[in-house]
Amino acid sequence: MATPKLRFKEFDGYLEKNNLINLTLWASGGTPSKKNKDYWMGDIPLISGASMHTRKICESEFNITDLGLKKGSKLAPKNSILILVRGSMLFKKIPMGMALKDVAFNQDVKSIITKEDLNEYYFFQWLLSQENIIQNKVTSTGIGAGKLDTSELQNLEIYYPAKEEQTKIATFLSAVDTKIDELTQKHELLTEYKKGMMQQLFSQKLRFKADDGSDFEDWEESLIGNVFTNKSESFNPKVENNLPCIELEHLSQGTGTILGTTDSKNQKSTKNVFERSNVLYGKLRPYLNKFAQPDFKGVCSTEIWVLTGIEISNNYLYQYIQSEGFSELTSIQSGSKMPRADWKTVASAVMSYPCCEEQTKIANFLTAIDQKIDNVAEQIDHAKTWKKGLLQQMFV
Repeated sequence: MATPKLRFKEFDGYLEKNNLINLTLWASGGTPSKKNKDYWMGDIPLISGASMHTRKICESEFNITDLGLKKGSKLAPKNSILILVRGSMLFKKIPMGMALKDVAFNQDVKSIITKEDLNEYYFFQWLLSQENIIQNKVTSTGIGAGKLDTSELQNLEIYYPAKEEQTKIATFLSAVDTKIDELTQKHELLTEYKKGMMQQLFSQKLRFKADDGSDFEDWEESLIGNVFTNKSESFNPKVENNLPCIELEHLSQGTGTILGTTDSKNQKSTKNVFERSNVLYGKLRPYLNKFAQPDFKGVCSTEIWVLTGIEISNNYLYQYIQSEGFSELTSIQSGSKMPRADWKTVASAVMSYPCCEEQTKIANFLTAIDQKIDNVAEQIDHAKTWKKGLLQQMFV
């Protein structure tokens, strides 16, 4: 019989083995008719794939009434496990979570309630540990969506210890989850704090003082095209030396993180050259908010602006392009299927900017917040990696 690699020292012995169908109760959901207004705008969250973006499920964009529940849906009691069994996102991940309160769920979701032999939180953590196995069971519906066969899931084998050991494992992993939640909340608060400080600083509602305590001079005002430029050298990968190449997919959304690079020698199309500390901004689908400030020389897609400060430093520019004001300018787009930010629109807008010394203070202040945000993000990644390792070792 199998035993886990990692186990609390007060427990020993073999684990029981059984199929899920013998240890759990499964239910299918539904969606009440949208034609009947009496079924909607109630107090019961209707969980769908779109609602399952978190492991703790308690709310949805759509709520139904008691009548709507009775006529077309199903109730998952508090502490039920919900798992998506149909939807395009199944090809990337398996959305599943635990209901923090009674919720309804639609036809793309299954609810699972544990029987007496299984602690519900222990079972949920076990289910998370099996995500790769479940992922391999996803098949195509033929219309672009993925699906999971309920009978295959119910036939999964689970090894489980006595209830007392299950409870201890569940309590321990719950504490790990709480730590991750706390770090995530801290990350969100820091991100919101930075947004608020940017609004105050770029609107001049909050001003720094000079080192001697005096006020800085009034901000200058000019067309953006005179303050910074998007001009860069063209690069032909067929004849130039190899350089790191950044494509749009290498820029994360809203964080400034460079996710990777490729070699320019493997590219066929013309690229833009960027120097160390230039600011990159993705002009294609600007609402994705992709930007970065590389610490190396390289080339990038022509769908990325290479921005260089003229009257402002690149460090200040990097912070400015994250502001609401710049986002509003880039939202004035050309094209419908492939919307792009329009440089002529941006360049012809007027912006205010401070003197060099105040630029430095603003950039350094916001960069310090960025560093705190990055540190917390790194802690979250480490905690999640540690948790993943625990799941692999504590479950068979």
